[in-house]
Amino acid sequence: MMLCNGRLLWYICATKKFLMQTIVLLILSNSFMTYAWYGFLKNPSLKLWQAILISWSVAFLEYCFMVPANRIGYKTFSAYQLKMMQEVISLSVFVGFAYFFLGEKLRWNYAVSFGLILLAVFFMFKK
Repeated sequence: MMLCNGRLLWYICATKKFLMQTIVLLILSNSFMTYAWYGFLKNPSLKLWQAILISWSVAFLEYCFMVPANRIGYKTFSAYQLKMMQEVISLSVFVGFAYFFLGEKLRWNYAVSFGLILLAVFFMFKK
């Protein structure tokens, strides 16, 4: 169903492109931020100032992906939708990080909590 000489088709393709770019950039961004926030827990012998300096250095890389993700995403999504996508991606990245890097198991109550947040995303994107 093409409307207005292909504008609808363009909009659908552009929306998918912006969505994929936004998601990939958010995954990269949150990977750096999760490491910046929690990576130093693996090395408790670091002095506090060292942990802060390393965290801030890694967090800079997070911003290099987060800012473009939000700029691209805001062409199609509201700020509320972008924030909800970011939170789900952040939690997904964190679950993998906590399990594989920190060696923490995913308990049932954490999984249920995560499921409720996914349910919130479902409602966020309802018209």
